[in-house]
Amino acid sequence: MLRYIAKRLFSALITIVVLITVTFALMRFMPGSPFIKGEQRMPPEVLKRIEEKYGMDKPLITQYFNYLKDIARGDFGISFKRSDVAVNDIIDRGFPISARVGGVAVLVSLLIGLSLGIVSAVRKGGLLDRASMVLATVGISIPTFVTAVLLLYLFAGMWNILPTYGLSTWRHYILPVACLSLSPVAYIARMTRSSMLEVMQQDYIRTARAKGLRESVVILRHGLRNAILPVVTYLGTLVAALLTGSFVVERLYAIPGIGRYFVDSIGARDYNVILGLTVFFGIFVVLCNILVDILYVLVDPRIKMTE
Repeated sequence: MLRYIAKRLFSALITIVVLITVTFALMRFMPGSPFIKGEQRMPPEVLKRIEEKYGMDKPLITQYFNYLKDIARGDFGISFKRSDVAVNDIIDRGFPISARVGGVAVLVSLLIGLSLGIVSAVRKGGLLDRASMVLATVGISIPTFVTAVLLLYLFAGMWNILPTYGLSTWRHYILPVACLSLSPVAYIARMTRSSMLEVMQQDYIRTARAKGLRESVVILRHGLRNAILPVVTYLGTLVAALLTGSFVVERLYAIPGIGRYFVDSIGARDYNVILGLTVFFGIFVVLCNILVDILYVLVDPRIKMTE
């Protein structure tokens, strides 16, 4: 297993370097300057001093390798718009908030999605199965921003029963978590149902029933454990996406998470913040996928991390 983990970490390092290179190039070759807003003009000597301050007067290859050195030390640089704010500080402030909301959304998605998928597979063709699949289809079809606006209109505008901004109490989590969870619930329910329907037809399921095991034991221990691998695969991307914040949801519900900072940096053309947060997101996604690969062995001992 150690050899496999070492190989995955090496490939992850290559992926992160490629991500940094591509993102760095896009930021540097983007038209315009991060220090000029709109049609505003700045004296050339002032612009030159600013570029010297941030090291942008150096050759592009020198800037690139300097940035790689900073990333290796865990330094994502400072904001071009606010020189007293470091990207690391933005991550330290925003990521814990995004992770709290995203963590709750992941738990809700798994609990509801697995439950709907199991019930739909066990009661195939029944009323609950049809209702669950309709809900799953709706959840997959409706974009997150539409769900967010609709929930704002219903629960804040029409009925005025839930708060719409901040995270002061548990009630503030309801609408953001509902928005973040709807699509994952739909995906997990559909994957669980399809996988469970296939697994429940296998010979070892019939053998387990022939031994006189309780139906709940057959479904959960023998059925779900073998059917959950597709969900585990999806879980890596889901955790990374939700824990690093939703740009739309955090913006609409005024949640000071890392996703909101990312949107604000794009509007302000703050290249260093955009680059730093993109690299942070990429590193987080890669690490989550490595953890999922390791989790395969714990879920299904038949999988061996060897050649």
